[in-house]
Amino acid sequence: MKDSPIEFSIVSPVYRAEKIMPALVDRITKAVSPITDSFEIILVEDGSPDKSWEAIEAQAAINPHVKGFSLSRNFGQHYAIAAGLAQAKGKWVVVMDCDLQDQPEEISNLYKKAQEGFEIVLASRVQRQDSFLKKLSSKLFYKTLGFLSGTEQDHTVANFGIYHQNVIATINNMPEHIRYFPTMVRWVGFKRTKLAVAHDERSEGETSYTFGKLFKLATDIILANSSGSMKLMIKFGFLMAFLSFIFGSYNLYQYFTNKITVLGYASIIISTWFIGGIILLSLGFLGIYLGKVFDGVNKRPTYIISKTV
Repeated sequence: MKDSPIEFSIVSPVYRAEKIMPALVDRITKAVSPITDSFEIILVEDGSPDKSWEAIEAQAAINPHVKGFSLSRNFGQHYAIAAGLAQAKGKWVVVMDCDLQDQPEEISNLYKKAQEGFEIVLASRVQRQDSFLKKLSSKLFYKTLGFLSGTEQDHTVANFGIYHQNVIATINNMPEHIRYFPTMVRWVGFKRTKLAVAHDERSEGETSYTFGKLFKLATDIILANSSGSMKLMIKFGFLMAFLSFIFGSYNLYQYFTNKITVLGYASIIISTWFIGGIILLSLGFLGIYLGKVFDGVNKRPTYIISKTV
């Protein structure tokens, strides 16, 4: 990506944000204007069921910095981010959620930190204003992902941050079908740091992530970024084989010393069901991996833009 005349691109995926759109655009504009007049606000509407697109159109009509893109259906937050990144032309790109929990006023602090020579400055939400259940599930997810992938994960860091255009160009060129912005940022490298930022409560509505969506997202991320689950099953298989050998040797010894004449029905049934369950679980993991490979081979677009403004 060549040097751009646009200094800043602020990318935000939009879902169920009809009522907060004016405040979002206004606060971003006021936060970035003291830094530079050369910026664009890229809002990607992700098949929202409310009138978020109409709200984006209204903001674009009165604010020349606003660029809106509407996806043809709900592809998911990280695919909407990917669509926005593909349109971004700024030397520096800020990615933030639309619910104003990521505070636009922190953009200047992130930019100042980047001027110290960093290409990536991640916003660390030290005091998250989320429910206890959401914070707990986030910690458990990142610990599991870190364990399976063998990498260090930080539950305080999400999408919010500032990224140099070279970082964004590299991420845009990554061909994988499953897109998850934070892990892609970790993978590309570059000189990075974290900055503690204020995290706000949701100003409107509730999170759009249901348990089903969170489970699917977690499964996709773990499968796309790690083969750890398959390795774990292999290790468990070896452990079961070893324990079965020990158990079999013990029973053989008992038989030859005339301590056992008839093998127990319960032990046979339990071991059969247990081993059968492990086999089915292993095949299930393998099937999911093959399914993801199939999705990638199809080479369908990861998102479709139906409208622009």
